Amino acid sequence: MCETTANGNPIRLPKQKPAGKNGRCRTDTLRQGQEVLFTSQSQLTASLNAARAIGGFDRKLMQLARVDLLIVDDFGLKPLRTPHDEDFHELIAERYERAATIVTSNLDFDEWADAFPNKMLGAATIDRLRHGAHKIVLDGPSYRAPRPPADTPKTTVANKPKKP
Repeated sequence: MCETTANGNPIRLPKQKPAGKNGRCRTDTLRQGQEVLFTSQSQLTASLNAARAIGGFDRKLMQLARVDLLIVDDFGLKPLRTPHDEDFHELIAERYERAATIVTSNLDFDEWADAFPNKMLGAATIDRLRHGAHKIVLDGPSYRAPRPPADTPKTTVANKPKKP
């Protein structure tokens, strides 16, 4: 499934129906001996913001830029805010045509720009992600599909006797 990551091109995995895509890509890539980082968009931008607060932004950015495969999950689930949109753009620009990036989203690709408060910055980031990308739509039962309730006996809470 992730054999295309070796050439450094980004892969977009829009979530039509979740199907366990992240675990599959991480496992395949690790078997190839590559370094993989899986993170949500929120965790990624928070880590960059924390690094900025202690003066380590450039070091953190370069650390993330060098990872062989960066998987950013749940893109656009929460809208980016300034400066998170700028940090995300900077990271994607550093990785552009150098390292593989997988971005998953519940949004249709046409809606990705809505995640950016700065539309010009959003367009530039999305252009870098889209250039040379492979779009993979996974369709199937959800990995987190609800399970039928177990036949468990109902518990009753005993009432405390009232004091006279």
